[in-house]
Amino acid sequence: MKPIDLDAYDRDGFLVLEDFLPAVECDALQARAAELVAGFQAPARRTVFSTEDQRHAADRYFSESGDAIRFFFEEAATDQPVALALNKIGHALHDLDPVFDRVSRRPELAEVARALGLVQPLLLQSMYLFKQPHIGAPVDWHQDATYLYTEPSTVTGFWIALDDADRANGCLVALPGGHRGPLRQRFRRRGGRLATETLDASPWPDIQPVAIEVERGTLVVLHGKLPHASAPNRSSRSRHAYSLHVIDGCADYPADNWLQRPALPLRGFV
Repeated sequence: MKPIDLDAYDRDGFLVLEDFLPAVECDALQARAAELVAGFQAPARRTVFSTEDQRHAADRYFSESGDAIRFFFEEAATDQPVALALNKIGHALHDLDPVFDRVSRRPELAEVARALGLVQPLLLQSMYLFKQPHIGAPVDWHQDATYLYTEPSTVTGFWIALDDADRANGCLVALPGGHRGPLRQRFRRRGGRLATETLDASPWPDIQPVAIEVERGTLVVLHGKLPHASAPNRSSRSRHAYSLHVIDGCADYPADNWLQRPALPLRGFV
């Protein structure tokens, strides 16, 4: 693996590591996701995932998914076949599925975590992201630490492109250097429900957004406080990706975080 440019990470809040995941492993994740979808019996009422209105926060199927493998739909796909209607699968693929477990714990990922200074890296959350052709919804500007909060902040995102990602099919967009600002919000458990709490009402920094266009197999590393988003997919191509979030076990993970794993203790890369 090429040396990691820590100066660039400190400056921008993200890294792009090309040719990180071999094509055979990209194939394996996509094939396994297809098998999981084929075996999924969709309920009459589909749980829709949207970053725009957070209605899914009131659904126990979502709120209790931290230690499970569950399926979430696109809002614009209620009449589509399941395979073309899903927004994502989450949130414990890395612990409950052998294919995702193997890829998530590749030594190269552990090496990246160590290089970034994570003393006791723990794999907290995983998502298979579909970004379906023509209907893949946008993801609003956000910081991952809003959802996966530690004290001090340690959450780090590993986003792996399983298809080529560009402006046309909704690639990641980031505000380089924006991670040096405050954490704006927390999404947490409060009074028996999930709610978003404003910590700092300051606007996103006035920074020119950068489109992170990457080829299949590229790893994008995201600082937990980096503002990032993605546009809708209006193309005829999918934009599958695998997202893994890691925290440092040396930090405190509050009991009011939305994602809890009462039956599934956190594990590291080994």
